[in-house]
Amino acid sequence: MIIASMQETPIVVMGVSGCGKSTVARILSDRMGRPFIEGDDLHPPANVAKMSAGIALTDEDRASWLAQTGELLGAPHPTSVASCSALRSKYRQRLREAAARPLIFLYLQVPRSEVVERMSSRPDHFMPISLVDSQFAALEEPCDEPDVVTITGPGTASELADRFLYHVFTMNRAAIDRQAGSAKAITTPIISSSLD
Repeated sequence: MIIASMQETPIVVMGVSGCGKSTVARILSDRMGRPFIEGDDLHPPANVAKMSAGIALTDEDRASWLAQTGELLGAPHPTSVASCSALRSKYRQRLREAAARPLIFLYLQVPRSEVVERMSSRPDHFMPISLVDSQFAALEEPCDEPDVVTITGPGTASELADRFLYHVFTMNRAAIDRQAGSAKAITTPIISSSLD
């Protein structure tokens, strides 16, 4: 995949609750001078009430939320950075369709034990620890989606943002060179990152 201009491509930071989506998305927003869309804030009150009660959302519950998030991502100006769980492949596709423009996803792959530890330290959030298992059960890790960059391993939120940006620009440059028939290969480094 070639991204014509990173300045024109919305970014979705995705993953289970507690993986660090909002933190990384805010850093990317600051560094790129873009508005930040907090996906949690777009849930209707009924969804928040269900999750607060420890009840997992259904596909129907998520439909309007995904549509609204995608529409905001699709706004031509200014290009934004959003945090959105986008757990299933079809949810990511709905975001693409609602945005009606290319997107790039950053998937933060974090082990369950780390997610539980993080969620334990944020008691005021509406998502209870009891829903961790349902989040992982719903998760369909992106495998063959060319617009998704997966990051895992140790690192700070700031390092995650830096590595994601480096990876995307390097990947883009390599794709352009291949199309141009360049004999010079650009090697994309293996990404191994995550939050503290």
